[in-house]
Amino acid sequence: MATLMAGTLRVKDPEKLKVYASQVGATIAPHGGKMLARGKVAKQLCGELDYQIQVVFEFPSEDAIEAWYESDAYQALIPNRDEAAYVTIAVLDSF
Repeated sequence: MATLMAGTLRVKDPEKLKVYASQVGATIAPHGGKMLARGKVAKQLCGELDYQIQVVFEFPSEDAIEAWYESDAYQALIPNRDEAAYVTIAVLDSF
């Protein structure tokens, strides 16, 4: 069953974020992941908002997400990611 993963980003360094964003897709594809949505927050309707960008990916399974996250290819991007933005990544459980 497909599993969704969501990420939120609060930008620290736009140039480093461009580098991260240009490389992360290549680390996801080998694990069967694909981007469903990515966008800058255009309007806040309610609640507190502490991020500027939101992304949603679909993977074949939670195991595939974990394999991607722990992969050498993605782990190599984390130092740049952490300099580029405050990032939260979460696996979504449908209900």
